[in-house]
Order: sequence, then C-alpha cells, then structure tokens
Amino acid sequence: MNDLQRLSLNQMTVKSLSLPELVDVCRRSGIPGVGLWREPVQEYGVRDAARLVAEAGLTVTTLCRGGFLTAVDSGERRRALSDNRDAVDEAAALGTDTLVLVSGGLPPGEHDLAAARRRVADALEELVPYAAERGVRLAVEALHPMFASDRCVVSTLDQALDLAEPFPAAQVGVVVDTYHVWWDDRAAAAVARAGAAERIHSFQLADWVTPLPSGVLTGRGQLGDGVIDLRTWRERVDDAGYRGPIEVEIFNEELWARDGGEVAAEVAERYLRYS
Repeated sequence: MNDLQRLSLNQMTVKSLSLPELVDVCRRSGIPGVGLWREPVQEYGVRDAARLVAEAGLTVTTLCRGGFLTAVDSGERRRALSDNRDAVDEAAALGTDTLVLVSGGLPPGEHDLAAARRRVADALEELVPYAAERGVRLAVEALHPMFASDRCVVSTLDQALDLAEPFPAAQVGVVVDTYHVWWDDRAAAAVARAGAAERIHSFQLADWVTPLPSGVLTGRGQLGDGVIDLRTWRERVDDAGYRGPIEVEIFNEELWARDGGEVAAEVAERYLRYS
C-alpha cells in the first residue's frame, strides 16, 4: 500500500490505551479508522464514544463482537440473542454498519459441531431482521480450527459463507482475517466466492509467528514478523472487489506492554511495507 486511507487500527492491538488515547494516537498517526470493542466502549459510554470518534474525524469500521450463539439451553439462548440485539444497537449508535460475529464454541457436554452450526444459523434468522432495521450488517468471522471447541465452531470461510448465503448480502457477510484463514488451501477460492456475492464485510490483518509467543489467543504477530504473505492476501481480497477498510487486529501481550503510540506508528509503517 502507498497510503493509509484504508487503514483501521483495531482497539485490541493497543489494548492498554483508553478510548480517548486511542483516538488521539490514530489522529496523530494519520490512521483514519478504528475498530472498537464493546467492553471498553460500554465502560466509556456508547454515546460519548460515538461523539469522541466523530469529533476526531475518524470512522468506526467495525464493532467487536456479537455472536456466541451455540447454547442448547433455552434460557442461555434467549440471553445470547438479547445481548446480540444490544450489540446491534451499540453498533448503530457508534455509526458503524458492521458488527463482527464470533459464533461460539461447543457448549459443555456437547460434541456435535454440525448441530452447533445449525443453532448459529437459527440465531441469524432471528437477528438479521433486527439488525437490518437499524442499518447494521452482520459479519460472520471464521476462526482457526484450534478455537472450534471453546470459541468458534465456524472454522473456514466456506462455513461462514454457508451461514451468510441464506440472507441478502447487504445484511450478512463474512470477515476475512489473515490470522485465521491463511492456512486453508480453499480460502482463496472462498474469497473469490465471497467477493462475487459482495459478502466481504471486513478484512483484518495479523501475522502468524512461530512458535506462538504466548498461546493461541494472544499469539498474533505484528505485520511482517511471521509467515503470512500479507500482500498476496490484500491483493486477493482487492481482486475479489473489496474496497473497504483494512483493519489491523493483533492480540499480543508483548505489544500490549509497549507504548501504544509507538505500536500504532509501527502498525502504520508495517501496513505500508507489507500490505
């Protein structure tokens, strides 16, 4: 890339920064977009957060996250759906049209992945009309298979697309996250499939380093530190017709321990160099 116009800094990449600090860092670093997370936004206040970001001239590219829709128990299921409706309302208030969904893992004692995915599909049927009325689209994210048991039974882009395709493309699409899909030799075709249907709703960058520095959840690498051909992935998504923001989302304890402004500047430099 030769400019920062599409770059978005996901809040989790600079987890130690408060929301005002994140906004200030993005403004000083020339980063025009931010991907926000519900917990720190709720702590700050959703309306206040929306005002803060808008007054800084930044764009909220996504809100993370909704989902966790695999519960078998009817009470848990109702609570999950209610929480997701709250997430939709928060996304609308923040001015973003994209709510990222992480499906959820297998409930305790359950072993049937296919049945869990069917429950996600059933939940989407209930949530899509609510989100559509509020101008929010749902972006289903596939996570690496190592998360299938406890976090996300949707492990490939094709599985995410299978969940999205019963609904209009403007209402349900997918997230392409390099950290989670780079290993899949079918993912390139899935990106083309998603692009042809206009279902790429978010594109996220992070690298895969070996060995994982601190476990699978916080093991994402800074751009250029790992084995993923990030530029090929960006070109692949562009070739599929995606022209939206490119979010850098890195869970990494070493980055979190560093100065957030320094990390943001490094993200911008690495983004230009490697994507």
